[in-house]
Amino acid sequence: MPYFSKQSLAKLDSCHNDLIELFTEIIKTFDCTIKWGFRPEYWQNLYFKQGSSKVQWPNSKHNTFPSKAVDAVPYITGIGATYEDRQCYFFAGYVLRQAEIMGINIRLGADWDSDKNINDQAFRDICHFEIIA
Repeated sequence: MPYFSKQSLAKLDSCHNDLIELFTEIIKTFDCTIKWGFRPEYWQNLYFKQGSSKVQWPNSKHNTFPSKAVDAVPYITGIGATYEDRQCYFFAGYVLRQAEIMGINIRLGADWDSDKNINDQAFRDICHFEIIA
C-alpha cells in the first residue's frame, strides 16, 4: 500500500482540511508525492518570474494558511515522482474523480475553466489542484 514520505506529509499538513482528506484517500490507491502545499513568498515570486506561476505573492491559493492549493505528482514504481504529461493527466483525472466522489469541489491546473476540455488552456499546471469556494 502506498504511503506519504515525511516530507510529503509535512507539505500536505499545510493544506486546507478538504485537500488533506482528499489526498489521504488518494494515497491509499495511487502513489503520489506532494510537492507544495503552502508556498512562501520567495518561492511564489521565483516561480512567477520563471513563468511557472501566473500570479505573484500573495495572490496564489498556495499563499494562504492553510493552503487552498496543493501540487502533487504521481509516483511510479521503478521511475519515481514524474512530471511526464501523460502520467500527470491520468493522475489529475483520478484526483478529480475522487474529489467528486467525496463531494470536494476542486479545480485542476490541467483544466482551469473546468469544462472537461484540456485543449483550450493557455497555461498548463497539470499537477495543481485547488479548492473552489
